[in-house]
Amino acid sequence: MINIRKEVSLLPCNTFGIPATASVFVEADDTAELAGFLKTLPDTSAVILLGGGSNVLFVSNRCEMVVRPAIKGIELMNETDGHVLVRAGAGEVWDDFVHWCVERNYAGVENLSHIPGTVGACPIQNIGAYGVEAKETVETVETLEMATGQAVFFSKPQCLFGYRDSFFKNNKGKYLITAVQFRLSKQFEPNIGYADLKTELFRNAHITLEAVRRAVVSIRSRKLPDPAALGNAGSFFKNPTIDIAKSEEISRLYPEAPVYPISYEYRKISAAWLIQRCGWRGIQSGHVGTHKLQPLVIINYGGATGKEILDFAGKIIDSVADQFGIRLEPEVNII
Repeated sequence: MINIRKEVSLLPCNTFGIPATASVFVEADDTAELAGFLKTLPDTSAVILLGGGSNVLFVSNRCEMVVRPAIKGIELMNETDGHVLVRAGAGEVWDDFVHWCVERNYAGVENLSHIPGTVGACPIQNIGAYGVEAKETVETVETLEMATGQAVFFSKPQCLFGYRDSFFKNNKGKYLITAVQFRLSKQFEPNIGYADLKTELFRNAHITLEAVRRAVVSIRSRKLPDPAALGNAGSFFKNPTIDIAKSEEISRLYPEAPVYPISYEYRKISAAWLIQRCGWRGIQSGHVGTHKLQPLVIINYGGATGKEILDFAGKIIDSVADQFGIRLEPEVNII
């Protein structure tokens, strides 16, 4: 079924709680109908694709057309002695999908528990948490080409996954994701390298898939604000990648700086540490501020516009650049 409405408020459709309006709002739970609708559009360049709205910031207060795929369903497509291939509709809530997998002892996405958003958004951002990224389990991404309405499937290599990056993120509005296929393991090997997760789990005598999920949910619930209470989109900035020379400079001046190797030539540094070191943790300006426990999270304390949030983020970016010579990049999708 396809539902087309006009003059729809996007306030409940984004976790930042930013007021905006869609001149036309299209929601569809059927791939074939959605494909047929796309074929009727003379131009799709101005169409905004929206999932759960947990990673967007509306700076413009009006969008010409918003399309939200609401395709549901989770199914087991194939099974071997060691793995399963599971297909989930783009409209499935991501954490519901993770719960579905953990209940069946399918391992691979448990560290990504309690991340807001939909299944269709996960390959766009290549979501990640606690040492795991979506790219490790995504096998195939099913899409519709916006310009033609034709079905196009992308294999994992074709997705060009990177840190919070993908082919889809760099080709916004060209492909609408309808479903994602995941290859998950039937043999559970816990990934508990992160200190917080390890500490939480060591309270358990036996580390299971369910225990890892519970631990991740517990940590995220304590550290991150509930969007229902405080408007936010989770981590606003990416952790910057720096070269060896910059890494050595930072470590010499700030031995406590959390810097992690990612390759022979590059290191990753914590954006939260940079922001906090610049004095931004828990700072509020007007309707906008950073969270008191996690400076990576920018908060709408009520009544903020998208421009106010973007301007506030810009001040943080300039501050970090001035002190460290490192320029932060937003992780959220700015519309």
